[in-house]
Amino acid sequence: MRRACLALLLAASVTPAFAQDKTFDLKISHWVPASHPLQKSLEDWAAAVEKDSGGTIKGKVFPAQQLGKAFDHYDMARDGIADVTYVNPGYQPGRFPIVGAGELPFLISDAKGGSMGLDAWYRKYAEKEMKDVKYCLAFVHSPSSFHSKTKKIVMPEDVKGMKIRPAHATMANFVTSLGGTNVQSSAPEVRDIIERGVADGVTFPWGSLVLFGIDKVTKYDMEAPLYTTTFVFVINKDKYNAMSDKQKAAIDKNCSVEMAGMVGEHWGKFEDAGIDKVKAESGHEVYKLTAEQTAAWKKAAEPLVKTWSDNAKKAGANPDAALADLKASLKKYNALAE
Repeated sequence: MRRACLALLLAASVTPAFAQDKTFDLKISHWVPASHPLQKSLEDWAAAVEKDSGGTIKGKVFPAQQLGKAFDHYDMARDGIADVTYVNPGYQPGRFPIVGAGELPFLISDAKGGSMGLDAWYRKYAEKEMKDVKYCLAFVHSPSSFHSKTKKIVMPEDVKGMKIRPAHATMANFVTSLGGTNVQSSAPEVRDIIERGVADGVTFPWGSLVLFGIDKVTKYDMEAPLYTTTFVFVINKDKYNAMSDKQKAAIDKNCSVEMAGMVGEHWGKFEDAGIDKVKAESGHEVYKLTAEQTAAWKKAAEPLVKTWSDNAKKAGANPDAALADLKASLKKYNALAE
């Protein structure tokens, strides 16, 4: 009898350990080149999760659309084609209206603080807006602007008649409102469409302009903090739910406001360094806007706030309160544009 009791106690004590020992190999997918700073950010994220899980969660990063097209990455996480994916919500207009607030012109001034402010704000909305997946974190790159092959864009009216590849849905609406035509493509396809004359210009961050070779087919570069692009990391829900509490805690620890800031800062430094690279290239005219020109752009962008508000309201949010909360969050992290 005594032996039987001891055996039962021993079994009870080791059962949790067996549960903890189940290993997971995560497929982590993104769509930019392996030379992009996002590659290292995702590798570092995977390494942190592996450490915090006691080595039971490992991850392999698949860059450059190896597992699927850029536009499909949200659905890839939802459907389990990949376990963790990098998503540009603005690639699918109308699908994720609330997080689109981070795309509004002249709102975010800094990649690190902007990422932290956006992520801290969006968490309470992500559960509904991205309910098909486990939301991890949101971030932005450094504020960016127009780069053109055919014409110097100084005033809003200069966009009229131009074919522009926009960064996301909000910039697409902006281009249309200014009389331009949108040309849709993912980031890896931009150089080709400009080179072939399908597009005249693009809204794109500086370091990536060089990385994707777009600087080889553009000439005029506006140096102004016109817009940022929102991105998210999301995780397959079934994979997350199959993990032990300790493993979930390892994931959650690395799906944080602090981690969002680290990803944003790493990418932001890369993009900011691209400005001097482009300035050093022959055949490029890099120009800043005067105060009057900036004021004209801000006025031209005002209708975008109403468009976002209408879409956010349809999604069940209180747009005035949501935008006020976002601005307060950005101010907290020193990233609210003046």
